[in-house]
Amino acid sequence: MTAQSTSCAPDPVLGDTGGSSPGRGAFTLAIDIGGTGLKASVLDRDGRMVVERVRMPTPYPCSPKVLLRALAELTSTLPSFDRISIGFPGVVREGQVVTAPHFGTKRWQGYPLAEAVAQQMARPARLLNDAEVQGLGIIEGKGLEVVLTLGTGVGSAVFASGRLAPHLELAQHPLYNGGTYNDYVGKEALRRHGKKKWNQRVLRMIEVVDSLLHYDVLYLGGGNARVLSADLPEGVRVASNDNGITGGIHLWDDAVWNDQADR
Repeated sequence: MTAQSTSCAPDPVLGDTGGSSPGRGAFTLAIDIGGTGLKASVLDRDGRMVVERVRMPTPYPCSPKVLLRALAELTSTLPSFDRISIGFPGVVREGQVVTAPHFGTKRWQGYPLAEAVAQQMARPARLLNDAEVQGLGIIEGKGLEVVLTLGTGVGSAVFASGRLAPHLELAQHPLYNGGTYNDYVGKEALRRHGKKKWNQRVLRMIEVVDSLLHYDVLYLGGGNARVLSADLPEGVRVASNDNGITGGIHLWDDAVWNDQADR
């Protein structure tokens, strides 16, 4: 998967990677688009939120026009910023949406979301899958690290020695009795089966992912990670959902961005 940066205004600090360059650094508007909620904050050059994150429910039906209007409302009270990072729940490539399973892929397929947000907010924007953005805020850069986000559906990201692997949409892959990961441990499965059975399902999912990837560390994030109560296997950790925002700083790390573009 590749993505792109879209610019509609001069940006004198694009070379700043959020912590390693001299000078004041850029402020980054980080947007986490989820199937249930939209979240955002502004990050300083070190990736720290300078204000408490803001949140609103994801509007439905969610067309591109509706989402852009919601993002404008969501971010209207935040401090000024120099650039934008966006995490989107689906496959994205070169700044465009390929799949949008929660919003209806047909209306979204090929939509240039990075460019649209950049034009609306008059700042350069970069777009990546939301689980990958969250992973960039979590990983330690050692061995094979896998990130699964538990929310409306299941997001996934794989990193090898800190480098993003080609994107896997595990959410859409069959897991049990013909059902997908989304069907098995998504938000609707939690509502239908309750917390205890859902936790058992998460453990079974972990076994399958381990047999598939043989990870060194598996991180569980997303809004429903807070519901986890089962004893997790060795090498499995629960991560803060705030990483879906703070990980956005790394979309402006030139080494990370150039590396993912070559995948």
